[in-house]
Amino acid sequence: MYTDTERCVRAVQAKDSRFDGVFFTAVVTTRIYCRPGCPAVPPRPRNMVFYPSAAACQQAGFRACKRCRPDSTPGSPEWNQRADLTARAMRLIGDGVVDREGVPGLARRLRYSERQVERQLRAELGAGPLALARAQRAQTARLLIETTGLAMADIAFAAGFASVRSFNDTVREVFALPPSELRDRAPRARTGAPGAITLRLPFRTPLNPDNVFGHLAATAVPGVEEWRDGAYRRTLRLPYGYGIVALTPGPEHIGCRLILTDQRDLTVAISRCRRLLDLDADPVAVDDQLRADPLLAPLVDKAPGRRVPRTVDEAEFAVRAVLGQQVSTAAARTHAARLVRAHGDPVEDPEGGLTHLFPTPDALASLDPESLALPGTRRTTLLTLVRELTDGGLTLGPESDWDEARAALAALPGFGPWTIEAIAMRALGDPDAFLPTDLGMRRAARQLGLPHTPAALTARAAAWRPWRAYATQYLWATDDHPINFLPA
Repeated sequence: MYTDTERCVRAVQAKDSRFDGVFFTAVVTTRIYCRPGCPAVPPRPRNMVFYPSAAACQQAGFRACKRCRPDSTPGSPEWNQRADLTARAMRLIGDGVVDREGVPGLARRLRYSERQVERQLRAELGAGPLALARAQRAQTARLLIETTGLAMADIAFAAGFASVRSFNDTVREVFALPPSELRDRAPRARTGAPGAITLRLPFRTPLNPDNVFGHLAATAVPGVEEWRDGAYRRTLRLPYGYGIVALTPGPEHIGCRLILTDQRDLTVAISRCRRLLDLDADPVAVDDQLRADPLLAPLVDKAPGRRVPRTVDEAEFAVRAVLGQQVSTAAARTHAARLVRAHGDPVEDPEGGLTHLFPTPDALASLDPESLALPGTRRTTLLTLVRELTDGGLTLGPESDWDEARAALAALPGFGPWTIEAIAMRALGDPDAFLPTDLGMRRAARQLGLPHTPAALTARAAAWRPWRAYATQYLWATDDHPINFLPA
């Protein structure tokens, strides 16, 4: 996108916020960079230079606009549409891997050399992994400065900086203000539970919150998730501790309230919450393509902007998918709640009724098969999955190659097409995952006059690619879903 100068200029002149996060506009006369939707008077085209990332702007010597705050835009939808090296690297950087494990850790997870990762990211994004992680640290630092009363030294290390000096230098360079002045210019931070951080999660409009929040509330596992006071709340297992998040839908942003046991987990927690709600999607691109099918168009026009409800923990979702095979949603929640009470880590929730973290594969490795109120074949499926996740034979995470993960799941006993595609859609984030064998899908297809056998529906859905996961959300909306009587 950023190489198409004419198209970028039109987007900036129209102040089109749909492109926020897709590219950035640097102004050579003022040495600032903005998001395309910046409310300021657009610069002359000859003074505009376009970059694919905030990190590339910063490396070129531009500072962030104080008015449009380009560091706070939604992420590029590119990284959720693809599973190539760059996309997987960006998802891992967003999950804080470079801050915790360095570039060697990033390369190891991607199974490429450091040199290959560096070269690919520079070619596509104009910056290497260290610069991309630095830009993310700067954004996290700004959030902590403006929304908490933490001391600046504590913020420096919570944001991932190695020293207070590097924190001060980066904030000054990126925002053209010292940290203390950033705090003085911000509204007074809210008070609340110790460690609580309140912020806003931006998204591209339109967004229909009913399907994503409705699904999460309907399938919530007691103790781990709940719907309380208009917000979806859940526990988060994070690299340095645990967190509790409350997500509240709004017309212009998602309200996010985080309680963290370790502030260093803020960046990762935000990244996982955005992924859970699919906030970096491009709903205009999705809906425009699905409207091309005359039988889908009325569904899209009725409630545009549907998102795919995803997950904060890929292994957790895989376990829950197995527990939900061939049973109702209520039964799946019951099975999951039993595992949580028996094997989940207890947590303290000062603002609600959450009690546990969902158990890790390591915690489930010692499961007594006889304690599971499941058919024998499903016990085998669950225990095999846990063993593969624990031993490293199966990797489900931001770094996963979608096709390789599908093949690895298909090799396990008890994993049929429905379960594999559900994991691809909800855990791995493949926007083209498709479930033609789902009973709700087939009923909806029949009601709309679409082909309703799996083979015929798959053939019709070829025109919906690469957005078949979103088409699934629209079709499910016509049926009394959420996910009852799941096949394997």
